[in-house]
Amino acid sequence: MTARHVLNITDLSSAEIAEVLDLATCAPDALGAPLAGQGAALLFEKPSNRTRQSMEMAVFQLGGHPITTRGEEVGLDARETAEDIARILGGYHRFIAARVFDHEVLIRMAAAVDTSSVTTSATVINMLSDRSHPLQGLADALQMRREFGDLRGLRIAWVGDYNNVARSLAEIGALHNADLRFGCPEGFGPTPEELQRLSSLGAAKVLATTDPNEAVREAQAVHTDTWVSMGQEDEKAARLQTFADFQVTAAMMALADPDAIFMHCLPAYRGLEVAAEVIDGPQSRVIAQGHDRLHAARGLLAFLSGVRVGGLAL
Repeated sequence: MTARHVLNITDLSSAEIAEVLDLATCAPDALGAPLAGQGAALLFEKPSNRTRQSMEMAVFQLGGHPITTRGEEVGLDARETAEDIARILGGYHRFIAARVFDHEVLIRMAAAVDTSSVTTSATVINMLSDRSHPLQGLADALQMRREFGDLRGLRIAWVGDYNNVARSLAEIGALHNADLRFGCPEGFGPTPEELQRLSSLGAAKVLATTDPNEAVREAQAVHTDTWVSMGQEDEKAARLQTFADFQVTAAMMALADPDAIFMHCLPAYRGLEVAAEVIDGPQSRVIAQGHDRLHAARGLLAFLSGVRVGGLAL
């Protein structure tokens, strides 16, 4: 049996994303207990704060039982192959959610579940990979929708490294016809092929520049992320030099729309990718954005469990 997996934002349509976000705004009690008697395997090859906390609570609030496992406990592709792990977990749980270094591992796990000789309907969810971070993208969309009411036509700027978080944000923006601007150092921005892909997904406009001020000008939501992600520690010195002119400062935010908000997926490094006065200032939404990780996760799990807003007694 082939299950519905969510490895990238593009595994959901814009209409499905809207349904997920609608469910995310519902009180947990209104969603019932669609996971009653069912488990969710949460596998962490990379450590986490928000992802673990939000996913465990989301499963719990939907009546299920989360079981968190560190990568070294199962020996991913060392003690056991990703395929064997997925096939076994798929017989125990409704969901298998994994936070991994290599996106290919998720693809292999999903394929193993789908081709298992034992019938299972387990859904594989990407809790972060080197390619994308769909749960973060959903939380970002939820926070921007709370602020602006609609993502369509929204002017979204990304400053810094076009990484996994940026890609998921860009995909969800493109699917909602947003105006996307990227201010990245040479060699660290989206490729021409990536820009074309975002346009084909429906982005209203796409701009890529090595001038962060140009990217931020008149933007309504300004996003950034750490310059050195987990697994890039050996590149730290070079990256700090490359990205030195890409700090989001108060002066840069002044170029954005007067009602612009600042967003960061955390953890943040004040004085590097963002000035303290910005992330701790009145335009910052990073704490509410972090809280929306829980609501977005709950909305996605409810959606994948068959819950729909139209069938709820709200």
